Amino acid sequence: MNTTFSLTRGVRRAAWLPLLAALVLAGCAAPPKAELDLELPLRYHERAEAPDAARAATKTAAVPAVSDAAWWHVFGDPALDDLVARAAARNTSIQQAAARLAEARALARSVDADRSVQVGLGASGARGAGVDKAQGNRPASLFSAGLGASYEVDLFGRLAGASNAAALDAQSREALLRSAQVLVQSEVAQTYLALRALDAERAIMQDTVGAYRATLDLTQRRYRAGDLAELDVARARTELAATEAEALAVDRQRATVEHALAVLVGEVASGFSVPAQAWTTALPAIPAGMPSTMLQRRPDVIAAQKSVQAAQARVGVAQTAWFPTFSLTGAGGYASTDLGDLLQWSARSWGVGALLSLPLIDGGRREAGVQGANARFDGAMASYREQVLLAFKEVEDQLASLRLLDAQAEVQAQAVAAAQRATVLSESRYRNGVVSQIELLDARRSELRNRRVALGVKAAQYQATVALVRALGGGWGDAVAVSSR
Repeated sequence: MNTTFSLTRGVRRAAWLPLLAALVLAGCAAPPKAELDLELPLRYHERAEAPDAARAATKTAAVPAVSDAAWWHVFGDPALDDLVARAAARNTSIQQAAARLAEARALARSVDADRSVQVGLGASGARGAGVDKAQGNRPASLFSAGLGASYEVDLFGRLAGASNAAALDAQSREALLRSAQVLVQSEVAQTYLALRALDAERAIMQDTVGAYRATLDLTQRRYRAGDLAELDVARARTELAATEAEALAVDRQRATVEHALAVLVGEVASGFSVPAQAWTTALPAIPAGMPSTMLQRRPDVIAAQKSVQAAQARVGVAQTAWFPTFSLTGAGGYASTDLGDLLQWSARSWGVGALLSLPLIDGGRREAGVQGANARFDGAMASYREQVLLAFKEVEDQLASLRLLDAQAEVQAQAVAAAQRATVLSESRYRNGVVSQIELLDARRSELRNRRVALGVKAAQYQATVALVRALGGGWGDAVAVSSR
């Protein structure tokens, strides 16, 4: 008898060994490592250095380092400063990002609350028969009221891991809010600069319209004097009308850009306007030799890092499902079969308890949970790598654009100077009757085309500079130079 009992007990113990071993192995499994330090070049392939000739032609003056929170001040434009401030207060994209951050912080507090003692007040009343055999089948009542408390002992870090993951989610949302702010700031700056470029283009068109009017007046006088044919007058009128039509197209484009700027600053387009003025915005020169480590402060890169860390923490939380949960409970109050005697001292009651829970067979639910958490971690890591690669691409794109635009601006300036000289010479020769009207009109068209191309290159330089600021996460965190051109 004793031998049989001992063998049976040994068999039962042996049957538990695989389960205990599985629990130990699952508990010892560590979350995957987050390889956030990628092997990346220390510096960018492109250099933000202008060619020697352009550098010699550009006079720069050093200015104090500008905080990343106000990088747009390097442009030295009060109107731009005002627009960015208005956008910070009323832009809907920033407001939505701020609301998502507030929601994430509230969720983090909610998850962290599970680590605290839970206390509640409860009351109940019941009536039934057949439950208490001492009462027979006679109906009986039971009333109770009191406080209950419970506390889960976080032996294996499940609650701490969930709280940590929720806090990392909130930090990711905080970085995304900063990313939204930088995005809106850059969009406001780019839209405003596009508006100023259109103002400058409109001024060029008005100058050209005035020149064509003068040519038309001269042509009409010579026609009335019998020096020219009516065909010359028709040509002059055609060029004047075509140029006026192009000027109206520029006005239409400016109105559209102005309305887009109104949306960015969170105002109704019907009551929003930016008066036209000369384009005096300074063009900051990008410092050379910027290290690639600056991308580590990019808000979207930081957000991706926090998402990876949160996914890593949730893998650990999923792995703790293999461990038992241990909770302590306590209750104290009153219980009575008579509602009138419920609050009597003699009706007092209390109780304490402990609960240990460990699922044994769950159909693979816990294993699936771990696999799902690992898959989400892998996805977060891939998203982080993609974000870093895109960040490098965006910076390299803008550095290359600035380098090539600087050279293009120098060459285009020579083309504008030559075209203007050709117009002066053609106008003089036309007045003296040496050349035909066609040559003068061709010279004016060439000058207008080259001036507009030069303006487009200048506008592209400003746009690329703002895009580089955005690609770097908002500013470059060092002293900059402001071009006087």
